[in-house]
Amino acid sequence: MSALLSVEAVTRQYRMPRLSLFQPAPLLTAVQDVSFTLDTGHTLGIVGESGSGKSTLARLVMGFETPDAGRVVFDGQDLAQLSPAAMRRARRGFQMVFQDPFGSLDQRRRVGWSIAEPLRAQGVAGDHARAVAQALEQVGLRAEHAERFPHEFSGGQRQRIAIARAIITRPRLLVADEAVSALDVSVQAQILNLLMDLQDDLGLAILFISHDLAVVSSICDDVLVMREGQVLERGPVANVLTRPAQDYTRTLLAAATLED
Repeated sequence: MSALLSVEAVTRQYRMPRLSLFQPAPLLTAVQDVSFTLDTGHTLGIVGESGSGKSTLARLVMGFETPDAGRVVFDGQDLAQLSPAAMRRARRGFQMVFQDPFGSLDQRRRVGWSIAEPLRAQGVAGDHARAVAQALEQVGLRAEHAERFPHEFSGGQRQRIAIARAIITRPRLLVADEAVSALDVSVQAQILNLLMDLQDDLGLAILFISHDLAVVSSICDDVLVMREGQVLERGPVANVLTRPAQDYTRTLLAAATLED
């Protein structure tokens, strides 16, 4: 059986400003020849420092950007080949949780409106209020919280609201891009436990992107270490953490230990 998500030798480049009128614009390679697969019910960590290409990879997986080479295949469909209408339908199957829930929620709207936004965007019929209430309860909040505004919640609660919005379409894949890095350690642990519970309940595959190997170790089955757009190391989390093959990975591990 094929993997739910298959990233096949993807490369993404950006054209930078010209340094001289008479020279061609230089190219920045943000992601180079990256491949991996992710199955239902599993969590893959993508780890690396800022500028390593991990967030660009997240945008490629979500279909926000198109690779210059290679392809991203979700549930047997090459995302780059889908029409806009087909992409909207496909997006019901994969959703994203961002680092900054406060910035990703409309401050002028009650949170119930924001949680239901994916349903409206994808033209999903039915009782949206009931779906919002169910999503809120699944992330440990109450149905009546739908009537409050984002500023009335703590950072951890806002991230729960962002997760509720991500799961309201009943996706099969959740992409979490630095989803706990803005939270303190105790709240981080609560959100990580929530993601693992949701994975069990909904059968989610999770692509978990972070700069912190210690956080990745607590939630991921496998890890892929990136530097300057390339994959340096990959494997089961336990193997990479106990027997890292690369000096760069050992540096990330040392930094995580110091932060603890």
